[in-house]
Amino acid sequence: MENEHIKHILKNLECGAISAEEAYARLKLTPFEDLGYAKVDHHREIRQGAPEVIYGASKTSGQMEGIINSLLSHCPENILITRLSEESAAYLAERFSLFYDPVSKIGIVNQRQHISAKGTIVVATGGTSDIPVAEEAALTADTLGNPVVRLYDVGVAGLHRLLSHMELLSSATVIIAVAGMEGALASVIGGLTDCPVIAVPTSIGYGASFHGVSALLSMLNSCASGVSVVNIDNGFGAGYLASMINHIGG
Repeated sequence: MENEHIKHILKNLECGAISAEEAYARLKLTPFEDLGYAKVDHHREIRQGAPEVIYGASKTSGQMEGIINSLLSHCPENILITRLSEESAAYLAERFSLFYDPVSKIGIVNQRQHISAKGTIVVATGGTSDIPVAEEAALTADTLGNPVVRLYDVGVAGLHRLLSHMELLSSATVIIAVAGMEGALASVIGGLTDCPVIAVPTSIGYGASFHGVSALLSMLNSCASGVSVVNIDNGFGAGYLASMINHIGG
């Protein structure tokens, strides 16, 4: 039914009954596929520039299998799954070609490397403990077609570690700053560079860090211009936003 709807739009375009702009507008609203437990959006890439991403937490392995099969009918590669447990990854790996990273809990069905953006996204962390969130950001950005460079364990407790990479930081199109504790890394990077900085507070830290709330508030109150903030531990959101910025004008 969906394909017939698309063919009807294209035929109207071909015969001149509608303009290219009108055809594009109609395609943006093409119906989703209703699986009962999920409504799979096959035209999200038309509207947003990237296919639908599966949030794996709280979904059963069977539900994810059904969603993947649905997505594969329209998108043959690089289906991204976030917060995927090792148990569910093992189940899906028996049924699909699955890349799985247990650190970030990212899964990618039919992974294919491709670059569609010219600029470089740098992912920096305050400490080694922030790497799982940083890898979620890095793998998301990589899957969406961006060159990604990782710069880990360069927090403000040893500022010389960050300053030794100024050439790399200065060449970045977007920088993702991932930090827990007091979250100062984002402000420091924001004050040293001229590109957008996406701050990701993590839930890493001692008692008064309040599971990332302290870092979140510090980042929101950054005195450096050009720093934006995503939710606590939201590496995916940071990687996706960085990709959108990196593809502007591309």
